[in-house]
Amino acid sequence: MLNVNIDISKIELSIKDIVNKIIEEKRITDQETLLILEKAPNSLLFLLANAKRERLNSNNTFFNKNIHIEPTNICVFDCKFCSYSRLLKEKSQGWEHSIDEMVEMVKEYKEDEITEVHIVGGVHPKMGLNYFIELIKKIKRIRPNIHIKAFTAVELEYMCRKAKVSYKEGLKMLKEAGQNSLPGGGAEIFSNEIRNIICKDKCTSEQWLEIHKTAHEMGMQSNATILYGHIEKPSHIIDHMSRIRDLQDTTSGFNAFIPLKYRNGNNQMSHLKEVSIIDDIRMYSIARLYFDNIKHIKAYWPMIGKETTQNLLSFGVDDIDGTIDDSTKIYSMAGVEDQNPTMSTEEITNLIKKVKRKPIERDSIYNELKVY
Repeated sequence: MLNVNIDISKIELSIKDIVNKIIEEKRITDQETLLILEKAPNSLLFLLANAKRERLNSNNTFFNKNIHIEPTNICVFDCKFCSYSRLLKEKSQGWEHSIDEMVEMVKEYKEDEITEVHIVGGVHPKMGLNYFIELIKKIKRIRPNIHIKAFTAVELEYMCRKAKVSYKEGLKMLKEAGQNSLPGGGAEIFSNEIRNIICKDKCTSEQWLEIHKTAHEMGMQSNATILYGHIEKPSHIIDHMSRIRDLQDTTSGFNAFIPLKYRNGNNQMSHLKEVSIIDDIRMYSIARLYFDNIKHIKAYWPMIGKETTQNLLSFGVDDIDGTIDDSTKIYSMAGVEDQNPTMSTEEITNLIKKVKRKPIERDSIYNELKVY
């Protein structure tokens, strides 16, 4: 039972039974989750989320030592919310790293400085399955123990389609080359109604889920994300999380759920106002309460900001990603406040300690490496 001090008599009758279920650690339904997302007072939602966070993870807050490699921002897809990618006709505004250049990026770090290489970028028509197999093999030759987390389902769907192989065949080839896990990007919002407006030409929700299911069945763990704060409604958020929770019931392959805030800088949806910090906290809190089968809720600090990330550690979040080391442009190009996203291990641990949480360095699949 959750250790939470709440005066039930002051709670609206329609919400009271749901609160009791949460306190008793029973699974809440989609309709119940929608109701508390729309109607529960902030103080109640935040208190419950923190209590569940502390039951699952105590004061522990996880991070890892990682770098991001972004092979290219040239992309065949035209997502309306994206500030990062450039179409082929806009090639002058883009970049394309060679395999040797990306290998050199890894070589710049000593073995004890990073434990993970995170590889995600645009979907370039000339960077296919064999190209990335060669990249992974070359990284593993110089860093055989490094964990390679690579390629969103959007990238994987395209490269498997172009190579004319099944998802299982493509993932098997990448795994044999040395890829260890998948990130959670590209999920956006699963609702076809919304997806047809903001990212009509990329892989479908069903394909995203199938690729992650296939990876899990092959022993490749992954994360899951949601893009929130644009044109979606609360019902779309619940539908999205429901599909992830259902898959997790089947595979247990998701390590963390990561809400990603829509940022309105320099994209085709810039007319939309960004949601407030209170809306951010409600999103993370509801995710913590909804997922009874995913242990970790992650705030990706280069996107949400260091100060907000720190605050979220009291509202359900127990992971803040990693050191990054100025190696991602995905959100800095969207106008986030931190244009040079990097934090040293000391900076990350201090950020966590300032809100009375315990910093724990982890590997990519949440084995604990060091307590600070």
